[in-house]
Amino acid sequence: MLEKCYKIENNIRQFDFATCLKYLNHLGKHTYGNSFQVQLTDKETLFKFISYAVGAEEDCNAHGIDLKKGVLLLGPVGCGKTTLMNLINNFVYPHQKYMVKSTRQIASEFHKEGFEVIHRYGRREKAFCFDDLGVEQNIKHFGNECNTIGEIILHRYDLHVNYGILTHATTNLNAEELEKLYGNRVRSRLRSMFNLISFPMETKDKRK
Repeated sequence: MLEKCYKIENNIRQFDFATCLKYLNHLGKHTYGNSFQVQLTDKETLFKFISYAVGAEEDCNAHGIDLKKGVLLLGPVGCGKTTLMNLINNFVYPHQKYMVKSTRQIASEFHKEGFEVIHRYGRREKAFCFDDLGVEQNIKHFGNECNTIGEIILHRYDLHVNYGILTHATTNLNAEELEKLYGNRVRSRLRSMFNLISFPMETKDKRK
């Protein structure tokens, strides 16, 4: 069905947004149950993210989206960031598919396994989406405290600069809150690595 969402003209993917929304809704119901429903109030956010995922250059350019960067998906708690990240993975090119990983789970892995975890996610040459950026706690491994996700982001920045490997993330924190957690050095790299796509802050909690 994805092939019906777009056509290729002059070697450029041009997609039909209405068809993409139907496909997204189909995927959502198949993955999360019949209660899933695409919300029209999210239309602008979905348009930007789908444009990015299918590589619609003209639409991305019109919205200031750089296809060579990843996506930082911002929005309030319960707005559907993780769900959307999981579903959009079905729209991207095969070589750009990413693994969605909770930052809390990564921090927990660091507690058990130590600095090997930073190499696993920071230096691995594949795309990742770090879910809930900023909710994890600094974890100690044998007495050594580490800002695990901050260190991973620094490594991912090097992968992005040197090899063009993408990183994605979700968060409900603003730029100032992220800087407080990770420092100015990481915040500067976030700007270089990510396109900011956000849900409106008034978006309601879909879990209720």
